[in-house]
Amino acid sequence: MKTTLEEQRAFATVVDCASITGAAEQLGMTVSGVSRALNRLERKLGATLLRRTTRRLELTQEGETFLAHCRRILRAVDVAEESVRDHHGQPRGQLRINAAPSFMQFVIVPLIGEFRARYPGIHLQLDTHDRFVDLLEQRVDLAIRIGELDDSSLHARLLGKSPLRLLASPGYLARAGIPETVEDLAHHSLLGFSQLDHLNRWPLRGLDGDDVHITPTLLASSGSTLMELAIKGEGIVCLADFMTLTPRRSQALVEVLPQHSVPTAQAVHAVYYRQATLSQRARLFIDFLVERLAGQYLQE
Repeated sequence: MKTTLEEQRAFATVVDCASITGAAEQLGMTVSGVSRALNRLERKLGATLLRRTTRRLELTQEGETFLAHCRRILRAVDVAEESVRDHHGQPRGQLRINAAPSFMQFVIVPLIGEFRARYPGIHLQLDTHDRFVDLLEQRVDLAIRIGELDDSSLHARLLGKSPLRLLASPGYLARAGIPETVEDLAHHSLLGFSQLDHLNRWPLRGLDGDDVHITPTLLASSGSTLMELAIKGEGIVCLADFMTLTPRRSQALVEVLPQHSVPTAQAVHAVYYRQATLSQRARLFIDFLVERLAGQYLQE
């Protein structure tokens, strides 16, 4: 027998809620109704999807495999239904967006008010993470990713590129001196990332012709923290332009060693799963970002 959408939705919701009771409340069903849907599903598939104890639910290997398929199916159904509803009026529904904390803080958040005013029926959920997340597992509709894309299962639209620059505060440079050569950095306080070491490769012409991999004298896990440290005069930092637009304009941060820098820019993509149909809400948000970011936060 074929499984039904009701059974698949019950199963996925139980996993998301980590309990049958929580799933019943979310779905507007009785606890016994959810349990029966799970039992029917397992009986039809001839496999155990969830191990149930008095304290927890645990996915079996078969459950993990089937859950991934369920999410794609349920998402496609939701998008199909929403496309019909949206055709008759203003777009409505939830849009889940994931981005690195710095991009969310400095780029997306300042634009959210304008987007909500334009599309009041779209309800946003904004999540941040420094590392790439599984879009299906985290139920993310759209992610903003900075740098190279390695996942071939993703569709991607280039939003633009953000140059990297070495920066420091005028106060720090007045105190420590202005470096004239790459070698002078050895005598300076260098601010770097504690968890993303690849970001500690600075776009400078080293003696061997490659980028310079610095050894930070002060480490932090986030770009926004490093930027604040630089503004406070704690040292030299290398950050993307999208973060530093305001302090560069106000001269709170000034460029260091521009004559020795190699023009380097990080690509910024909007991504979603190749198997998923892009909803109208996600398309509108991507188009909005392209419209608002070009020439201000990002280069083409």
